[in-house]
Amino acid sequence: MSMTQSGKLNLDSSHSTETRGGKTDTFKQVNFPTPFPAGSDVIIQVTVQTFNGPETPGVRLHDVTNTGFKIRFNEIYGGGISADGKHTTETVGWTAFTV
Repeated sequence: MSMTQSGKLNLDSSHSTETRGGKTDTFKQVNFPTPFPAGSDVIIQVTVQTFNGPETPGVRLHDVTNTGFKIRFNEIYGGGISADGKHTTETVGWTAFTV
C-alpha cells in the first residue's frame, strides 16, 4: 500500500557551496508529520515555489528515512554569476511517497 505526505518550508542558505559528499551539518532536518512504516522505501520530490533570489537555488537532499529527510540549498551557477552557495529565503514544497 502506497502512502503520501506533503508539506512546505521556508528555506535559505547562509553557507558556502558544500563540495564534500556526506557533510550535512549545514542541512535542515525535516520530520514527517507521521512516520512511514519501518522499512519503507521513501521517495521525496521538492519544488521551489517562489522566486525571491536572482540565482537558481539547487536543492540537495540527504538522509531520507521513514521519519524525515535533510535538505539545503546549494546555489548553482547561472547568468554569468558564479555560485557562492548562499541564497535568500524561498518557499519549498515537498511530497514524500512510499514505493
